[in-house]
Amino acid sequence: MEKAKAALFWSGGKDASFALYKVLKESFLIEVSCLVTTVNAEFRRISMHGVREELLDQQAQSIGIPLKKMYVPANCTNDDYERELLAVFEALKEEGITTIIYGDIFLEDLKRYREQLLDKAGMKGCFPLWKKDTKVLVDDFLANEFRSVTCCIKSELLSKEFVGKEIDSEFLKAIPSTVDPCGENGEFHSFCFDGPIFTKPINFSLGETVYKPYNFKTESEELQQGFWFVDLLPQ
Repeated sequence: MEKAKAALFWSGGKDASFALYKVLKESFLIEVSCLVTTVNAEFRRISMHGVREELLDQQAQSIGIPLKKMYVPANCTNDDYERELLAVFEALKEEGITTIIYGDIFLEDLKRYREQLLDKAGMKGCFPLWKKDTKVLVDDFLANEFRSVTCCIKSELLSKEFVGKEIDSEFLKAIPSTVDPCGENGEFHSFCFDGPIFTKPINFSLGETVYKPYNFKTESEELQQGFWFVDLLPQ
């Protein structure tokens, strides 16, 4: 049976890394043709994670899978995002890619949103980590000798000292019980720098830590939430 050509949406973090590992190791019917990453066009950083584009390039080079970038404006609206995403989907289809791989675990609304956009583009979704126990997943991630560091944390849920920390057994013991061990509710984002999918580790150092507030609207009010980011400096 011919393999389906797929693109993996690559955030640079541990869940995307482990999803790629699982597909490469266990799925004989999918060929990962490329990685796709959303990048802030103004700041040249991975969207939401704040990781420099140079480190993203180093990850892809070490993995050995071609990388495609979806550039979005700094103040990207949902309409902007969907327009760019559907254009990327069309370009991927022209290359014979029919499947998109995501590292989502249990957020039903997000999965449904992705599937609606995939349906619109005439593509299929693949979710290799879906509905796995997040404690089991992170333990499995560490057991397979992956290494990652938090690059962004939600300030309402974790204090500043948790940003820039390696996700290891000590980190998992220290986070509050209300925080998902994979950060699946957005508690933290990560940068994966070593593991079996890489031919060599990605070297970096910790730079400045900054706090950034974000305003957002609900149906009834305008709210603000904040994030701590650490600047990961290429070496």
